[in-house]
Amino acid sequence: MMLGVGIGGDFELCALLAKKALCRPVSRRNDDPFYAQLEADMLEAVNKLDIGPQGFGGVTTALAVNIEQYPTHIAGLPMAVNVGCHVTRHAEVVL
Repeated sequence: MMLGVGIGGDFELCALLAKKALCRPVSRRNDDPFYAQLEADMLEAVNKLDIGPQGFGGVTTALAVNIEQYPTHIAGLPMAVNVGCHVTRHAEVVL
C-alpha cells in the first residue's frame, strides 16, 4: 500500500493534499528536507509494524509514505491520511 498524508490548509484542502500525495510517484520525495525526512521516518515506522501485504505479516507493509503540506493557522492544524492499495497505481490500455 501507499500512504498519502495532507497537512495544513483547512480540512477540505488537507484531504485533497492527501489524495495528491497518494498519487505522487513513489520514487519522488518531498522537496522540503524536513518533510522528506518525515516521509522516510513514517515509512520505517509503518514497516516495523510487521503487518505485511494484506495483513498476512512481513517486512514490507507500505511502499511509500508521501506528504503534501500547506500553510495553516497553528491553532487548527488539520491532517488527513489517505490509504491506497495497488488499485491506485493500476492502469490499463487497449490497443
